[in-house]
Formats: sequence, structure tokens, C-alpha cells
Amino acid sequence: MIEYMEELSPGEAAGIKKTIQDLFRQTCILQVKCDPVTLIQRDNPRYRICANHREFIADYLSVLDCELVHDPHEHIFRIRGEGMPTDRLTLTGTRILLILKVIYRDKIMGEGLNATVTSLEEIREVGSSTNLLTRKLTVQEWQDALTMLKTHQIIELPGAIGSLENDSPIYIYSTINIFCSSVELGELVKSYTDVTEDSVEPVDFEDFEDTGESGEFTGEESKENIYEDVSQ
Repeated sequence: MIEYMEELSPGEAAGIKKTIQDLFRQTCILQVKCDPVTLIQRDNPRYRICANHREFIADYLSVLDCELVHDPHEHIFRIRGEGMPTDRLTLTGTRILLILKVIYRDKIMGEGLNATVTSLEEIREVGSSTNLLTRKLTVQEWQDALTMLKTHQIIELPGAIGSLENDSPIYIYSTINIFCSSVELGELVKSYTDVTEDSVEPVDFEDFEDTGESGEFTGEESKENIYEDVSQ
């Protein structure tokens, strides 16, 4: 491995190191990323590095009990295995993830380039209508959930979380389909539907690959208030 890195230019070697760091921080590398300001899609140089140095990166990860996996359908490289870092979603994060999934599913079939763009206002409205958000979330809850989803490339935010407005565009990546655990989310939706006495329509996640983790739902009695500000 050392010999391989020594044969590369300093820039290429630095790029491989940064790519491996990103794999452990984000667990996947997307082929196309959205600019956080304009939300315009651009090629991701980290994806090209994974493709060009795939064998070396795979060998490096194997030492850490991880495997480099290429998903040609979703156009991503991701890692899996015993050595993979794990983040567990909070209850609030799980609910917001479910809401994003519902929004993505409903929009993707016919709204063109705007199909995967949402906003805080829409997230709250869908959360209220599905009874997934039944109370006003704290600033910390919004910040923790949005930070987690951005880190794992479920969403792209236009700038800092603290600068988000109600109508600020939030881009939903297609990786939400592979981050969601089909089995666990199916159980969560069914459990939540039972708790709310069939007030929530079940969502079918059976066709999506199981690579993510989720929390568990509990019943809530209070009604969701309109969220006003998200501060850093």
C-alpha cells in the first residue's frame, strides 16, 4: 500500500486520503453533488477517485474490516462491514426522515427538476397532516436532525442551518431510498399506525435496500405548532 501511494503525485495521494476520510464520515460517496448555494448538480471528484483507485481503497478498507461497495443504479460508492462507523437516528430524526421519504415519493413522479426540492414549511405541513410531527420541535432537535441528514447526504442545505428560512429550498438526495431500512421502517410505520388508531396511511418501503438505522416511534398527544426559526 505504501508503495502504491508513493507512486502517485502529492495531489492524487491527498485526494485518496480525503476520499477515505469522507467514506468514514459520510459512509458513501455520491457521483453527483448539489452546490449548497445554488442546488445545481455537479460531478463529485471524490467519486472519480473511488473509481480510479477502487482496488487500492478496497484493500485499505479490508484491513479495517470494511468493504467498498459500488451501487451502479444509485451511482454511489459506500462502505459496509464490522468496522463501519454507526450513527443512530433520534426519534425526531427518524420522523423527519420518514417525512422526507413521503415527500420524495409523492414528488418524484412528475415535477421535473423541482421534484426533489422541499422546505421547512413543507416538512412541517406533511408532518402535521400525517401526524408524524405532533408538537413544536425545539431548535436543538431541528439542528441535530438536519445536521445528521446533511452529513449522511440525505439532504443538501443552502448554507448554514441557522440561516434557513421557512421557504429555503432543501434538496433531497435519492440516497434516502438506500439509507432507509425497509424492514425497520415498515415496522415503525405499522407501530405508529397502531398507536394512532389507523390515522396514518402505511408507506411501503419493501423495494428499498436495507442499509440504514432508525429509532422507534412513540405516541404523542400534543398538536404540532408552526416552527418559526432555526438558529445555529
